[in-house]
Amino acid sequence: MKWGAAALLSGNKTVPFFSQSATFAELWPDICQQVDDVIRVGKYSHGHKVAEFEQALADYTGATHVVAVNSGTDALVLALRAAGLAPGDEVIVPAFSFVASASSVVLAGGRPVFADIEPDTYGLDPAAAADAVTSTSGFVMPAHLFCQLADLGGIGALARRHGLTVIEDSAEAIGMRWDGTHAGLVGRAGVLSFFPSKTLGALGDAGALLTHDARVAETAAALRHHGRFGATLNNFPGISNTTTLSGMNSKMDDIQAAVLVAKLTRLEADIKRRALLAQAYRQRLAGIPGVLRLPTVVRRDVPTTDVFYVFVIEVEQRVELIEYLAGEGIGTETYYPVPLHLQPCFAGLGHRPGQFPVAERACRHTLALPLYPDLGLDGVGAVCDAIARFYTGRAA
Repeated sequence: MKWGAAALLSGNKTVPFFSQSATFAELWPDICQQVDDVIRVGKYSHGHKVAEFEQALADYTGATHVVAVNSGTDALVLALRAAGLAPGDEVIVPAFSFVASASSVVLAGGRPVFADIEPDTYGLDPAAAADAVTSTSGFVMPAHLFCQLADLGGIGALARRHGLTVIEDSAEAIGMRWDGTHAGLVGRAGVLSFFPSKTLGALGDAGALLTHDARVAETAAALRHHGRFGATLNNFPGISNTTTLSGMNSKMDDIQAAVLVAKLTRLEADIKRRALLAQAYRQRLAGIPGVLRLPTVVRRDVPTTDVFYVFVIEVEQRVELIEYLAGEGIGTETYYPVPLHLQPCFAGLGHRPGQFPVAERACRHTLALPLYPDLGLDGVGAVCDAIARFYTGRAA
């Protein structure tokens, strides 16, 4: 496979945080063929291409059921509701994650309860989650962030002790596996996001729910289509005009499905490319003063598969570094600047600074560097040289 965007830096000194222009240039004939198939059939929502993508994703992940929806956030809401979340049920979530990890709980009718994270994985700390369990706890929802899974062994043991349902916020985790089981399928259900910058990205918002539980899948499929049971195309065929549940309009459209069908064919190659780029970053950034932490992949008691969605480091003088890199034409992102328990939308829960110190430290120091298959090794070198110049006055 050609990595045409290895020339992103040749004749062009900028390194965007994310680009997939070369990917789309290479895949465009396949994408057009898939889109033409949608146009030929003439059904653009809830059509055959969505069912085709659901089956392809089931084959890749090993999920018994896949329910394609219009975003990873909606997938979380549907997973919680389909798994039986009752109004007011508490859901234990990490204090460090994208806001949807907690806002989805509110949208589903539950109450988020925050717990601190592990410093190495940025995943929910099982011991901290145990301290958050109350008599009204019903669910625990770890988020798998950046390049590896949260401690599903410890979280699973916690869930069994307290009778909790595990829902995995595996939005970033396509390709990651726990003892051979794909992310999202260790708990009762999980989700994937296909936001454009994700490891498998669409041309807009899209997502999916994964599960082995037929009841969860059937309920989620109804909820995504206004609460109408029997309205999916693959696992539960048939169309019903009877609205049984109060659902939502969260169907994946067939154009996004067409893009994803085409891009899924190169997912494993993209994952390998990401690993190569991550290794190059490790080698070039090691030992630079001011770089406090490089990604640490934790090895568990069972085999796990890591996948680099983003390359997140911890740094000193983060704001100044971001400004310096921007001046050098290098894009970055901050994951995540405000811990969830201190977000204004959760102010009513009564949290205060200092409650979750590991999460709060991560919010102060983490910085994501460019990492995507279209990036060339010369681009990685330019980013590392700029970071080294900022801290030491000379290139890496």
